[in-house]
Amino acid sequence: MDLRALRYFVEVMHRQSYTAAARALCVTQPTVSKMIRQLEDELGTPVLRKSGRRLEPTDTGRIVLQRGGQLLALHAQLLAELADVRSLAQGELVIGIPPLASHLLTPLLGQFHRDYPQVELKLFERGSRTVEDELRAGTLEIGAMLLPADEAEYDTLPICNSPLQLIAPAFSKWNGLASLRLAELAAEPFIFYGEGFVLNEIVHAACIQAGFTPRIAGRSSQWDFMASMVAAGVGVALLPELFGRQLDRTRHAVVPLADPPLWWHMAFAWRRGRYLSFAARAWLELARRTLPDDARR
Repeated sequence: MDLRALRYFVEVMHRQSYTAAARALCVTQPTVSKMIRQLEDELGTPVLRKSGRRLEPTDTGRIVLQRGGQLLALHAQLLAELADVRSLAQGELVIGIPPLASHLLTPLLGQFHRDYPQVELKLFERGSRTVEDELRAGTLEIGAMLLPADEAEYDTLPICNSPLQLIAPAFSKWNGLASLRLAELAAEPFIFYGEGFVLNEIVHAACIQAGFTPRIAGRSSQWDFMASMVAAGVGVALLPELFGRQLDRTRHAVVPLADPPLWWHMAFAWRRGRYLSFAARAWLELARRTLPDDARR
């Protein structure tokens, strides 16, 4: 069975789109369709079908999806181990990084490049939920995602732990408050994070617990653009304190959230028991040495 055809099938099912799978695989959509037809011809039966707007695996496809994902993960592990044998300082490292965490890791990225200039860093910039999906699929060795994580499935290394704060326009009634309760924001439109961000789920659940459903006026994966929309009066946002301290207070009101307190607790995660390449082990060791202790509490 062609591993490439397996990879294309798994990618299509994961992304629920031939076009998105082709984009992720850096090939054309006809190439993806051809490889899946080739897989079906080899198996003698279809592996997927359309159900409304969704793509669903057939009974055969369900087995191929499960076992194929395991085979691809084993293949990636084999390549990583062979790469370690060939060279202890070359190859590539694919890391999943949510866009909100990218600026925190820039110094670490720079130091890693200086220490290991022959290792190519490939950054997968998606929300925590998508990063976790890719870790589980074996596409990523290491990913940054929100805690808590399933301790039976992942080992983790904390990156930062920052409380969420209200970010509002400087002209708003919130300016100058020492703190506020989440319930006080029930009538406000919200700027939410992009799709695939676990923080959306945390904020939404906290709002429901506080007695209201948040009205979403806009979304963005970039914290500075979220802040710009807030300053323009589109809505309010809940951002980690470490971003709030960088904002221009002539344009923004920044108010601590006291009831309930919400936290952005980010960590590097990797599958427990999975072989890590030399590059991945070097990255984690560098992170342990260079990330400030106070940011990881």
